[in-house]
Amino acid sequence: MDQPCRLTDPETWIALIFAAKAAKGGVIRRSISWVDREVGRDRFMLEVRRRGFHLLMAGDQFVIVCDPRPVQILF
Repeated sequence: MDQPCRLTDPETWIALIFAAKAAKGGVIRRSISWVDREVGRDRFMLEVRRRGFHLLMAGDQFVIVCDPRPVQILF
């Protein structure tokens, strides 16, 4: 199996994702396969946790709630 090809430097990719307007209290959604290819799941999860945000998996997407306050899933 071929290794997936990264399109950007991992540090640059992370900086771009968390510099987005949505990262200021909003929600960011990214394809899990894209995250795996660009920075790796462990590195990505570390960055989300380091910022105090919440990370959800929904289908083939990661959803980041960019707010450190508690999250409640209603249904």
